[in-house]
Amino acid sequence: MIPVYPWRLAPEGLATFRQLCAMGLRPAGQPVVAQLERPRRKHGPLIAFLYRIDLARPVRPMTPARWAALAKANAARRLCPVCGRDVGYRIPTSLGMCVPCADAPQLVA
Repeated sequence: MIPVYPWRLAPEGLATFRQLCAMGLRPAGQPVVAQLERPRRKHGPLIAFLYRIDLARPVRPMTPARWAALAKANAARRLCPVCGRDVGYRIPTSLGMCVPCADAPQLVA
């Protein structure tokens, strides 16, 4: 069982994933050591996992190959499967096509 701390009362030396990223660090495979809980009125509490800062490692730098792979993946997400155009934005997964194709009246055969 991991310790649970109230929101903003985590001990020194622990950080959330986003806090580690802001410091230029990554968890590097270490297990979660604690969690924060922030109460909410209508839903269950928000939970943030905490990692040890001393075990975190620096973020790996982006290589040219990684930049190229990322650009290729982002380009694929902008390509509409219906009209085949690069629409300039990420196509919503809820639509599965660009907005103009989703708004166009469907032809019934």
